[in-house]
Amino acid sequence: MKIGKLISLIIVNLLYAIVLILNRFASIYAPISLGYILLLGASVIVLAIYAISWQQIIKRMPISDAYMFKGTSIVFVLLLTAFFFEEIITWQNIVGSILIILGIALFAKADKEVEA
Repeated sequence: MKIGKLISLIIVNLLYAIVLILNRFASIYAPISLGYILLLGASVIVLAIYAISWQQIIKRMPISDAYMFKGTSIVFVLLLTAFFFEEIITWQNIVGSILIILGIALFAKADKEVEA
């Protein structure tokens, strides 16, 4: 997989993680308050950018390659919630994240061997 496609996949999954974080921030505010509406509005905008970007990615590469990176958004959410909400990252979170990354690496390696 080319580095440009890899970076694109990481960025688009980071966008999805940001949507989830914006929604979490919105939940802090009372419904229909200005902060709530602004954060949900920002979430919709980022989600629209994500959706358009995702469509462009799957148009340019095999969908199985693109979907393999969907798990990275879980890792991003874990890191972002630890940073913004000071949530504790447990050893189970770390093991799960490592398994996700190993799965992606193994799939990418197997895919590369098939291409060769």
